[in-house]
Amino acid sequence: MSAPETTPPGVKKTDWLSILVTLLVLTWIVGVVLLTQLVSWLGASFPDQLFRSATLTASQVYFAAALIQAIALLIPLVPLALLWRAPRHRAAYRIWLAAVLFCVFLSPVRLIPSTSPQLVFLAQAALAFIFALGIWFLNGRTAILQGTSSATIALAFALGILLAIPWLVLGALGSFGDVIVGLLTAFAFALAAILLVKRYWLRDLLAPARGTGRSITFGGAVIGALLLILGSVIGISGTQFFVIAGLSALGWLLMVLASLKSEESAPWNDAAFLMLTALGVAAPLLLLDSEAAVLQASLAEGEVLVYAMQATGLVILGAWVLGVVLFFLRRPLARVSNSPAAWAGAGLVTLLALVLYFYVGQPGLFGDRVFVIFKSQADVSAAASMNDYDERRAFVFNTLTAHANETQKDLRGILDSVGIQYKSYYLVNALEVSADLPVQWWLATRGEVDRVLPSPRLRPLPAPPPQSNGSYTSAPALPEWNLTLIGADRVWKELDVRGAGVLVGQSDSGVQGSHPELTAQYRGRDGGDDFNWLDPWNGSAQPTDIGGHGTHTLGSILGKTVGVAPDAEWIGCVNLARNLANPALYLDCMQFNFAPYPQAKAHVADGAFTDGDPARGAMVLNNSWGCPAVEGCDPNALLAAVRALRDAGVFVVASAGNDGPGCSTIADPIALYDEVFSVAAVDSGKELADFSSRGPVLADDSGRVKPDIAAPGVDVYSALPGSTYGFNSGTSMAGPHIAGVVALLWSANPALIGDIDRTEQIIRETAQRADVMNKGIVCGDPTAIPNDLTGYGIVDAYAAVERALTEK
Repeated sequence: MSAPETTPPGVKKTDWLSILVTLLVLTWIVGVVLLTQLVSWLGASFPDQLFRSATLTASQVYFAAALIQAIALLIPLVPLALLWRAPRHRAAYRIWLAAVLFCVFLSPVRLIPSTSPQLVFLAQAALAFIFALGIWFLNGRTAILQGTSSATIALAFALGILLAIPWLVLGALGSFGDVIVGLLTAFAFALAAILLVKRYWLRDLLAPARGTGRSITFGGAVIGALLLILGSVIGISGTQFFVIAGLSALGWLLMVLASLKSEESAPWNDAAFLMLTALGVAAPLLLLDSEAAVLQASLAEGEVLVYAMQATGLVILGAWVLGVVLFFLRRPLARVSNSPAAWAGAGLVTLLALVLYFYVGQPGLFGDRVFVIFKSQADVSAAASMNDYDERRAFVFNTLTAHANETQKDLRGILDSVGIQYKSYYLVNALEVSADLPVQWWLATRGEVDRVLPSPRLRPLPAPPPQSNGSYTSAPALPEWNLTLIGADRVWKELDVRGAGVLVGQSDSGVQGSHPELTAQYRGRDGGDDFNWLDPWNGSAQPTDIGGHGTHTLGSILGKTVGVAPDAEWIGCVNLARNLANPALYLDCMQFNFAPYPQAKAHVADGAFTDGDPARGAMVLNNSWGCPAVEGCDPNALLAAVRALRDAGVFVVASAGNDGPGCSTIADPIALYDEVFSVAAVDSGKELADFSSRGPVLADDSGRVKPDIAAPGVDVYSALPGSTYGFNSGTSMAGPHIAGVVALLWSANPALIGDIDRTEQIIRETAQRADVMNKGIVCGDPTAIPNDLTGYGIVDAYAAVERALTEK
């Protein structure tokens, strides 16, 4: 190891070897922490693509990453902390080593799903407090916070509030419970950090050089790396990247603050260090939406990830600038002893922060909710034998709503009596409840409750995301390849069937109702948006679409020039205005499309019950979405809903998902259910798309063959917002073709309306064969019909409609 320090008396010799080794270790720490955080974030968001695993959960990825990070850091730190002879550098290695042990101690928390943020924070706070208590005992149970001057504490408080302003302006708070557990976690983290500093950072070695540029520079790097390591296990998995980036930048500012000395100060300003550290970690914990960890939701233009990066960048810049300013002002600041004046200044900073929060930020509480599923689910299978279609739908609606009203009555009464907000559902007998952790635990103990699932809600953004317009402004002159491949153009020309008389229900990001492709087919085109349009997200009164996904998919169903059934009508509902929803939002739109109700009833607890009209509902539902665990769904969360819809004679189409090419990647509701028609994606060469999810379905232990059918889903040209057009790919594009084909079938032969079994049989028996033999990953027997790649093959609209016409 390093040579003994043998410099002559009175001569200071720079230990360049120790400096070089410390710089290398510091670089290693930064690289390892940032790389493991990034890789785990990507791996948890896209496990199927990165690890070719349909069963690996995000929690498992984050837990494994925490252990890998710890091992990678322990390899250099253990020998250096034990054997390096230069005291100051050895102290740095020891405090970093202790920080790694802190990470190992807290790593099991990573196994808690991010959809339970309060439980995550509570577990982190508890373990951090226990760790801090252990360090306190090792320190000889000395006073934790020694005599920092009140003025210095006020300065630390002001600095913390000042650095929190970017988060106050660009972020949004969760629920009251989120705030409480977030503050507890921040305090526990800061307490562990200060106790580690007191235990392993050799103050006696720093004391002679206190306040010098060398001491602050070296100490700031040590503290910054300490906070980088500690912060890597704090916060919701995936969001800690923003926590550690801002925290590590506090190193030099904390060193300057800790070096301030007044007559009543201890050698180290413990309370000031604790205050600034706690505020530094509290800001992102409280104001960063935990759903920022879901890259599929946060990566879009104008989404939460953009604002999180902006806030983090401003915090880093602010910490560095303030560190430099305080370094040059450290001597006059150390002589400040007027506590009232210092606290008055801190009060002004706090007032400024509050003004910005309430007038520029997103004030209010925006916590997640829970989805409470009741044990008793109504049986409406008798409806399937009813001949009158409207009577059949009414029976299902009346039976489900009456059953839900009766079984939910007691729990609703209790929630009403204590002022807890909720919303009732009937397609699944369930409630969505605004509940913090204690209420969630209480709900789970109720005898009538089967299970309590997360129902995450994205917090508001500082500004609406930009509209996703297409790159083209003209409609195609001739039918696109996707329409000719399935023979839709021949259906129009040769069989004179275009979907008239069939109503399609669209649940997606929205619809540009004024788009030339879609406006004439909207049932509310004459100004009657009630019963025709619902936006549970933003409350828009007329059909609108920011993301573009919904406009594109609906265009493929019934667009005038780009759709399969251009004379079908549509009604619509926004279930995915931003790319993360929950079981309740999906049910909002399923219920609206089945039994529409006035927009004014959208936020009434039982509005869908009292004013729903199944006679006005859609016959065919397109669902170009899935509900994975990160959105709160378990495999059976929406099963009761699709069963009831099928019994009511509603044809439910679901896109298979884009988690291929791994096997058993059809794992999320509603595509995995036997009761829905699940659709894979093929390209213009009739080859299965790599991204298309495969069967067999293992998520519910059924082993069923899925998907049911395939349709064009690669480079599909359709409508986009701004009355534009563009190409999109995904099984989201494939599913609408099937919804359009069903509309053609039911338009050609109205006797098929509501006959789900016969309609599916026709589509299956007339399907074209798909090319699945050249794929590297083969699931099951690709020659079998059906198979786990394309089901019964590629839909043939012409052959299917021709068959339907013969059955008149």
